Amino acid sequence: MTLSPSSRPDHDDRALLALAARLANEAAEIIREIRARGFDTHIKSDTSPVTEADHAAERHILAGLRAETPGIPAIGEEEVAAGIRTAPSAVYWLVDPLDGTREFAAGRDDFTVNIGLVRGGRAVLGAMAIPAYHQLYTGIVGGGAQRTDPSGTSAIHAVVPGPDGLRILASRHYADDPRLKAWLAGRKVASLGNIGSAAKFARVAEGAADFYPRLGPTMEWDTAAPQAIVEAAGGVVLDETGAPLQYGKPDWRNPPFFCHGRTCADRRKGGSAENDRTS
Repeated sequence: MTLSPSSRPDHDDRALLALAARLANEAAEIIREIRARGFDTHIKSDTSPVTEADHAAERHILAGLRAETPGIPAIGEEEVAAGIRTAPSAVYWLVDPLDGTREFAAGRDDFTVNIGLVRGGRAVLGAMAIPAYHQLYTGIVGGGAQRTDPSGTSAIHAVVPGPDGLRILASRHYADDPRLKAWLAGRKVASLGNIGSAAKFARVAEGAADFYPRLGPTMEWDTAAPQAIVEAAGGVVLDETGAPLQYGKPDWRNPPFFCHGRTCADRRKGGSAENDRTS
């Protein structure tokens, strides 16, 4: 089944981000409620897990996006898995209602809700909730990034790596990937941690990590929101050719990519010392 967009003028980016942020927070609450009462885990045709929380969060998010922005197609991971195809346009939403379902099902805390907006093949804004930590990350490329938690809202900034080397975060489920070990050979590494989900992007965006290499498979809805947040915070997400990760691929599948914080070149171009080493 294919869903076609209607024609309605686009909203401004601040209003779109506020909508995405509200829906991400509401989906996070849905996920927390389901986690508290218990749930079953099922295996999809691609062998990845899915739970009631994935489906409930996606239904809520897509309903909200389609009601408030009917002129902007909204594409959700679980709808695509069910064979529902929403035709993209020059501007569209990408939704991963529960990124890190393996983490969620295993009782760990590093899982996220991702709502990103793509325009002209680039992720331009995004909201990402981390339900277990009651954290919300938001950003507009060129307009800054923020973290909201129970203590309030503050601006976040990617940082320049320190003299001890890179603080690297990699996927928990690809921790033993020989490609990662080969890539790290000869590089100065201060620390290497392994966590699941798009939470790794958040840690780079807020300056708690410097680098996230992703050599295993991902889909566009996994990365749109967090890429926008990282780039809004001053970092970059690049493919193997060194170009920014692009969107609108026919099968939604990403190539390997590298998520960086700031570089020394950013400092030479005028980045402040505060932004270089604070979160």
